[in-house]
Amino acid sequence: MKTVYDFTVKDRQGQAVSLKDYEGKVLLIVNTATGCGFTPHYEPLEAMYKELKEKGLEILDFPCNQFANQAPGSEDEIHQFCTLKYGTDFPQFAKIDVNGENADPLFAFLATEKPFTGFGKGLKNAALNKFADMNNKSFGDKAYIKWNFTKFLVNREGQVIARFEPTTDMKDVKAAVEAAL
Repeated sequence: MKTVYDFTVKDRQGQAVSLKDYEGKVLLIVNTATGCGFTPHYEPLEAMYKELKEKGLEILDFPCNQFANQAPGSEDEIHQFCTLKYGTDFPQFAKIDVNGENADPLFAFLATEKPFTGFGKGLKNAALNKFADMNNKSFGDKAYIKWNFTKFLVNREGQVIARFEPTTDMKDVKAAVEAAL
């Protein structure tokens, strides 16, 4: 059975990092952007990381510029923004694609394990769904991720156990993380 531990990603300097290095940890894997309406998610993510890191949580941050060009900076610029504005301390990796022919294999796997089921109810969520559909139409069946700040929860065995769209309340994300710990 394939797990996230079977994947290798690149750190901000372009060096290969095996996710096997995180074996035994609970992971929250997130595609992020610095210029998105959901960018303030960095604040509760960092608070959760500080509170739960000692219990075995790791948050893995993967910047992505595929959603309305909301992460246009270099890896260093993105990292500087996140650390100065939000004080992030969790691992941040190289900017990647999460959709299309060049989608990072990790995100294709995550999204296959936990496919998109919707942004939820309400006018704001319906508007995001319409905007995401327009943005992602060029990716066809390889539109794995619908928007920035999609979060995947991975248990200590490397299995994907939950997917949270950016519209999910961060309190619900934290509750699921705590249950996994």
